[in-house]
Amino acid sequence: MAADLSFEKPLVELRKKIAELKQFTSHEGIDFSNEIEELEKKAKRLEQEIYGQLTPWNKTQIARHTQRPTTLQYIEQLFTDFLEMHGDRVFGEDHAIVGGIAKLNGQPITIIGHQKGNDTKENILRNFGMPHPEGYRKALRLMYQADKFKRPIICFIDTPGAYPGVAAEERGQSEAIARNLREMALLSVPIVCIVTGEGGSGGALALGVGNHLYMLENAIYSVISPEGAAALLWKDATQAPKAADTMGITAKHALDFGIADGIIPEPFGGAHKDLKQQSADIKQFLVKSLAELEKLSGSELIEQRYQKFRKIGQFTSAL
Repeated sequence: MAADLSFEKPLVELRKKIAELKQFTSHEGIDFSNEIEELEKKAKRLEQEIYGQLTPWNKTQIARHTQRPTTLQYIEQLFTDFLEMHGDRVFGEDHAIVGGIAKLNGQPITIIGHQKGNDTKENILRNFGMPHPEGYRKALRLMYQADKFKRPIICFIDTPGAYPGVAAEERGQSEAIARNLREMALLSVPIVCIVTGEGGSGGALALGVGNHLYMLENAIYSVISPEGAAALLWKDATQAPKAADTMGITAKHALDFGIADGIIPEPFGGAHKDLKQQSADIKQFLVKSLAELEKLSGSELIEQRYQKFRKIGQFTSAL
């Protein structure tokens, strides 16, 4: 779902005015340097004000930004010798999930991730990052291969959810997701998951059963979208901002709940503002995480993963 960054509108308009003044100065030779300097100071103050107090709904909008970096963009920045693999060996290829083998600082690893597009044409090809069951079966095929050859697995999560269409259900969407959950829990290699944008429902969790899970600062992780929750609770999807405020979907919430193991900082304004810096920050977390997990044996990795999920959530009983 495309993001409506209406909260950024005053800043966008101010930057547009600065650009117009610079262009006018260049073409007409009139010195507006003082005015431009004042407007740039104002823009910086406004930027601090806007991004310094983002609401959960604002973060949702940033997580959905059409220019937010995709899995393939991160792969290009973070890894070398990437070899993409296709197909689930059952039905066909799903472009909403990409995966393959690559090297991180010379170490062979397996990478799997949801893939959105940055424009309409690519989003149609990628089904807006909503996988069919063959996408999850392709992911599982690559996980089995990684387990066989003792390669760590890195998962990038960014999806509104699994595709809910009739054809996907006919081909076993829920079974494919459930199988991934079970099999990921039993793999004997390190699994590191990173929520880079939207972590939507079972479609995200199917790549999320890892030893460590990290979230980008403006990423979200939830069982349902704010729009879906608003439609269920108040029969009004326009109440999505209200729902987002009450659902606990931000990285900070996930960390407090024990779902996330850490928050990866983003450049001011979002990951799309500086892909290189964002990639460098992700790499720092990946290297540290793998160094820690590779000290554990296969059985210890499975037990650590099991205990991690056992500790998530709290309940009380009157009995």
